[in-house]
Amino acid sequence: MSTDSPRPIKKVLVANRGEIAIRVFQGCRERGIETVAVHSEADRTAPHRFAADESFLLGPAAPTESYLRVDRLLEAAKHTGADAIHPGYGFLAENADFARAVEAAGLTFIGPTPEQIESMGDKVRARELMKAASVPVIPGTENPIDNEKDLKAAAAEIGYPLLLKAAGGGGGKGIRRVDSDKDLIPFWERTRSEAKASFGDDRVYIERLVQNAKHIEAQVVGDGHGSVWFLGERECSLQRNHQKILEESPSPAIDEEMRKKFRAAAVSGAAALNYRGAGTMEFLYEEDRGEFYFLEMNTRLQVEHPVTEMVTGIDLVGMQLDVAAGRKLDHDPDIPMRGWSLEFRVCAEDPYRDFIPSTGQILGLRIPHAPFCRIDGALREGLEVTPFYDPMLAKAIVWAESRDMASQRLSSLLSRLRIGGIHTNVPLGIELCDQDWFLNGDFDTTTLETWLQKKRDEATDPDAIQMVAAIIARHALASSFSQSTPVDHSGGAWGAAARRDGTGITNR
Repeated sequence: MSTDSPRPIKKVLVANRGEIAIRVFQGCRERGIETVAVHSEADRTAPHRFAADESFLLGPAAPTESYLRVDRLLEAAKHTGADAIHPGYGFLAENADFARAVEAAGLTFIGPTPEQIESMGDKVRARELMKAASVPVIPGTENPIDNEKDLKAAAAEIGYPLLLKAAGGGGGKGIRRVDSDKDLIPFWERTRSEAKASFGDDRVYIERLVQNAKHIEAQVVGDGHGSVWFLGERECSLQRNHQKILEESPSPAIDEEMRKKFRAAAVSGAAALNYRGAGTMEFLYEEDRGEFYFLEMNTRLQVEHPVTEMVTGIDLVGMQLDVAAGRKLDHDPDIPMRGWSLEFRVCAEDPYRDFIPSTGQILGLRIPHAPFCRIDGALREGLEVTPFYDPMLAKAIVWAESRDMASQRLSSLLSRLRIGGIHTNVPLGIELCDQDWFLNGDFDTTTLETWLQKKRDEATDPDAIQMVAAIIARHALASSFSQSTPVDHSGGAWGAAARRDGTGITNR
């Protein structure tokens, strides 16, 4: 990487909260860059506020009154003297108008150009650009469908099952499966309505549903001067409602020959945009046919970026900062990948009650420490988990020489993580690491939901209930808090043990 820096960054404001804000602060600190945290009234005592050199109150708890207020974010930058803004992920991270406003204010936006965000945020436009760059795309309509006649004609040509997708969607939202003619028109109308409400854009297009596919993404970083780095692929097929649960790098389905094809497509697509910053090219991979298709490009840092950092040894946040400061990258180097890394998203929700979000105070906390493991989070005892924001609390990340060892290490790490007082999905992560289909890499984007549904169906089986009860009792006994940990003893010994465990499992 070139060392020239024509516009050095001195102070960064992170327009976000939680673990990603803390992660960016660490990257800045290592480069001697001052930091500014922003927070809502609900986050007055949140850990990210105190992880920066200074903080600024944006407004009330609701994101529309705080973290999504562009005017308040720019006011915060001006008030604190910040000369750059990092958007994190979520909130305004892929909002072209926000990036444009940051640059118009004379600040450095640590991310792609507004034009790049805009072109990739429009899924129809993104498909056009990728086809022009010889990146394979999923068969579908070239333009949004705005009338029933064209809708029926396109559906007949593409065939069922198919997907209705919002042109301005992202993050797994604005997608609906259609299996027959009878559902086509009502589902199309509903998708348009939801897209308008969620994205302010009711354009909807059709894609062929690629079934039994894996969701694999390629990490790229561009310098905006023509150079693009490929930093390997990530396996992201374990999803529920199009939301990722567990990710890993590399993918167990990709060999070196296929990796070269992914690399060529990812670099070609990003280079066609003269891309600047960190980004992710997402693909659907039909393993049986050995074919993959462009799905979308996320023009931001991904939640799962740590697994790439673990196998490449490259600091992605640091690269974002360096590129934003104007540093040029060497041209397309061959970055080696070593070992295996897994990440599990720890969320405040109950996976055994249809993932109901959990709110309340964290009454006890124990974060384990071990070699080749990291917990990225914004947690502390006494923290109030509110309903205003995403339920993700932290990320458990491990590295090992092999995938089998990484799976064992993740299970061990999760089994020693304690978050008391609220429900979490930690038991799900432990359970996943023990499934033969997971250990064998035999899964696609439908596997997790199918497995969860099977578990729900078997819940009425007395033998299954006894087995689950035994597992819960054993786990609760093995992971009790110390006597000094506050425990709500209502509900008897079983309830007390479950609450001490911090996994959120209760007697039911």
